Amino acid sequence: MAVVLAEEEGCDMARYTGPTCRLCRYLGEKLMLKGEKCSMPKCPLERRNAPPGAHSLVRRRKISLRGFQLREKQKVRFGYGVLERQFRRFFNEAMKMPGVGGENLLILLERRLDNVVYRLGFADSRAQARQIVRHGHILVNGRRVNIPSCLVKSGDVIKWQETSKGTEYYRRLVEKIKGKVTPGWLSLDEEKMTGRVLASPDKADIDPKFNGKTIVEYYSR
Repeated sequence: MAVVLAEEEGCDMARYTGPTCRLCRYLGEKLMLKGEKCSMPKCPLERRNAPPGAHSLVRRRKISLRGFQLREKQKVRFGYGVLERQFRRFFNEAMKMPGVGGENLLILLERRLDNVVYRLGFADSRAQARQIVRHGHILVNGRRVNIPSCLVKSGDVIKWQETSKGTEYYRRLVEKIKGKVTPGWLSLDEEKMTGRVLASPDKADIDPKFNGKTIVEYYSR
């Protein structure tokens, strides 16, 4: 798969814009890149859990330790929708922080504004959340923020721009968000459609499919 092999050669690459389901099939992991659609029976990974391509094998080939580390890193990078150069910056910052480097990396990615918008239920996927933020629909502490990679902190309040509340998307969201379960480090006021960051996420809040330790091993070669 070219999008992965290019990185193995050390190339910096643009954001992947091909079929998102190919990424899940290639990595053999459901990353929920299409939100609710990934839970439906028609999900390609459910119908055919094999690598994409005309000559893909029913049984996945064994890969080297290095290849395994790369795939684990790609799961996280594609899962959060982060470019390689930006991902490396997050990694370097995480390694300077006290504590376990791999856990620090995943916690930093969880604190991204686009991820918080997704976790609050304002979007079905991180890609959709990223678009919502970029279009200026979200306020953080009363100020419009259109940078998806902005890191939130404890006490921050996330809500919708007043002008955005008249959109059809917002009206449908108000109905759909009822009963939404949010992580323990976030709170959601469904009536006001306002989220609050209660604390910094910890390792218990990280998706178990993401392995921070393996990412550290990958970059420590």
